[in-house]
Amino acid sequence: MHEPHESAAGRMALAATADLQDHLLMTTHDLERLQALLDDSHKTLQSGFFGVLALLQDLREAGQVAAGPYDAAREHLACAVKALQFQDMATQLISHTSCRLRHCADRLAQDVFADDDDGDAVVQAPPLRPNPVTQSEMDTGFIELF
Repeated sequence: MHEPHESAAGRMALAATADLQDHLLMTTHDLERLQALLDDSHKTLQSGFFGVLALLQDLREAGQVAAGPYDAAREHLACAVKALQFQDMATQLISHTSCRLRHCADRLAQDVFADDDDGDAVVQAPPLRPNPVTQSEMDTGFIELF
């Protein structure tokens, strides 16, 4: 509840804090939507890559594809499937960032609006580690597909 002697600067600080908290929460929602898009894309790509691999295997077994082109295609697809690991790293980073943003928004609410009539703000704990993913690039390598 605002006191009558509260200054204009104090009201502006509260408004700015509330606005910042809203932006932090909107950003976490944007990250959740990004996560859903990545998950959908990952499923579609994985299904497509493994579908092509199964088709190539069937054609190879039927004698319709020679060993050389079959092995080359399999190798290219194996590299593409390995690149799908990007989704796992991105998922970890998105989750970590969302948790950090949520913690910041919660702390703002707790620190600034503590005397609010709605009661005490619940603050989500911040991530324990500063960075969940230490890998910064995808190297090509061997991946067993079958």
